[in-house]
Amino acid sequence: MPRYFANEELKGLSPEGIREYQERRLTPQLIHCYENSDFYRQKFQDCGADPRDIKTMDDLHALPIFMDKEQERLNAMESLERDGHPFGTHLCIDPRDIYMTATTSGTTGVPTFTYTLSKQDVETIAPALGHRFVFNGLQYGDRVLFIFALGIYATTISLFGLRSVGGVPIDVDARAGSELMLRFAEQTRPQYMATTVSLSEYLIGKAPSIIGKEVGELNLKGVFLTGEVGVSIPEVRQRIEEAYGCTIYDYWAPAAHDIAITCASPEYQGMHGVAPDLCTAFDDLVDPDTKKPVPIENGAVGEIVVTSLKRQAAPLVKYATGDVVQLWTEPCPYCGFPGHRIKLIGRADDMLVVKGVNIYPAAIKQIVETFTPEVTGEMRVVLDTKPPRVIPPLKLKLERSATVSDDDLEGLADRISRATHDQLKIRPVIQWAEPGSLEKSTRKTPLFEKNYE
Repeated sequence: MPRYFANEELKGLSPEGIREYQERRLTPQLIHCYENSDFYRQKFQDCGADPRDIKTMDDLHALPIFMDKEQERLNAMESLERDGHPFGTHLCIDPRDIYMTATTSGTTGVPTFTYTLSKQDVETIAPALGHRFVFNGLQYGDRVLFIFALGIYATTISLFGLRSVGGVPIDVDARAGSELMLRFAEQTRPQYMATTVSLSEYLIGKAPSIIGKEVGELNLKGVFLTGEVGVSIPEVRQRIEEAYGCTIYDYWAPAAHDIAITCASPEYQGMHGVAPDLCTAFDDLVDPDTKKPVPIENGAVGEIVVTSLKRQAAPLVKYATGDVVQLWTEPCPYCGFPGHRIKLIGRADDMLVVKGVNIYPAAIKQIVETFTPEVTGEMRVVLDTKPPRVIPPLKLKLERSATVSDDDLEGLADRISRATHDQLKIRPVIQWAEPGSLEKSTRKTPLFEKNYE
């Protein structure tokens, strides 16, 4: 097992020692933001706080939320109109000193240039991004088939990480189509693949007709998946691992913060936060409704709030990410990882309210997956009105399996509806779709079918 944390200075530190390390970086970061961004200066003044007085994590928890995705979009609009650039009024360097920028996927609205970095930022972040893969066996010179929508999009930052640890990314833009992806896989013989859950499953079905072999014959050592809920669902994980013949891993780094990955445990133990020295992501949670602090303890559930700890260009301070997670503070029972681990429950802006019950689509998908192979696992929540409130019954569109007859659909729908009621206290109406009719995206497969737009 390689070292747990990307930063060797964290080796052997207790949880209290890691917290003290974070706190040493906290005040200088906040002072940098205050002195170089009129947005942050105003936020501190509005709440009557001086960044020099914010010395501990408890002090940080006491601050209100400064920014969320919508505020970030407003910042971008203001800086575009006022300063002629889209990087936001929270930018803390001269725009001419930006080394790279990339946008979010835009699945929840207008993309934002959250991934705006100086050269120093890239040099700081890249080793931690790369360490995720080394943590699970990547060695110098290993080739990684890297399939995402590239160019300006967020996943591009991971290429810096792979190269920083000696990996050789074979980067293929997902928009090029499945034939090119699979041809590159066959020609370059990579040791690993990195892509989305949807694309990994899509290639399973396409490989025999395009390259004349199953994906398992690519002989990959591992598959790194991100961007969608799936690896944490046992049925999804089993289906992909059996097809590829190797372990799959769940990883992420939203806004190049929260840098984390799962270990090789047969059971999902959460994504392990390998770079707690770079941000407070797994040490600051709030209630997604009230935005009040949630105690940091084993099993806690809340929305992640990010504060950068070593970011120069566009640091985030008290940024409500919208990611609702379950947190574990105890060591991983499989690999012994001593830091914090999380499991993504869903997006706060994806939450639905049905008869007063809060429901995340990821929880519905977990139930649906237990009915494979009678269903393919592809689903959409059908919305006739703008969320979060849903007028009952909730409508759920599912892809039937080709092996299920028309006569069996009514009984299958009833079983799925009853299982959903037993676990989530809602009874959805099932609408059936033909196999392969719910299109997979090259970025993030949508969870909703929005009839109100």
